[in-house]
Amino acid sequence: MLALTLTGCAVGPDKRDPFENFNRGVMRFNDELDNAILKPVATAYQESLPLPARKAVGNVFSNLSDVWSTANSLLQLKISQAAESLMRVSVNTVFGLGGILDVASEMGLERNREDFGQTLGHWGVPSGPYVVLPLLGPSTVRDAGAFLVDRRADLVREFDPSSTRNSLFALRLVDTRASLLGTGRLLDEMALDRYSFVREAYLQRRQAEIFEPAQDKKGK
Repeated sequence: MLALTLTGCAVGPDKRDPFENFNRGVMRFNDELDNAILKPVATAYQESLPLPARKAVGNVFSNLSDVWSTANSLLQLKISQAAESLMRVSVNTVFGLGGILDVASEMGLERNREDFGQTLGHWGVPSGPYVVLPLLGPSTVRDAGAFLVDRRADLVREFDPSSTRNSLFALRLVDTRASLLGTGRLLDEMALDRYSFVREAYLQRRQAEIFEPAQDKKGK
């Protein structure tokens, strides 16, 4: 964290971020929207819903995302990791009441999060410039394009009717934001330049997710 903070203090243009002025404007827009709507809703959600209930909600969505992680592990030819992810989905769906309980983790089956951006990076597609997307936040050109594929493969899209599907999207968004409330407070306290801090944290995390061996990512 200290290293990232010091990096955020650096001055001068960053070759990885040629759209910095535009990105900073988008980040300000996202922050204002978050402060006005999403953060208050997430705070109310966290305060009104007991922790076991919030964990159950997060477990269900994580179980759904494990299906796409399995597919991306296969696309990267990480066969053992794909088998482990598939086993997680099977165990949590059957014995975890549709994913409400994370039985697989208790059995020692670690979650391996993989998305299509990681798959592209695995096969050598460069990340391209850093970008900040409206509403979605930090990304790169590669990850922004891959997000369209991730979005299409999202199993929440398969729920009908549309009112149920939209409610699930909203619930997942609020649950995810609630889980980041503590991180946001820490970021506000530590970062001298919040924009640079977020950029460095995102780029370093994505590099680690793509280039670290699968066995080193477990438990992180």
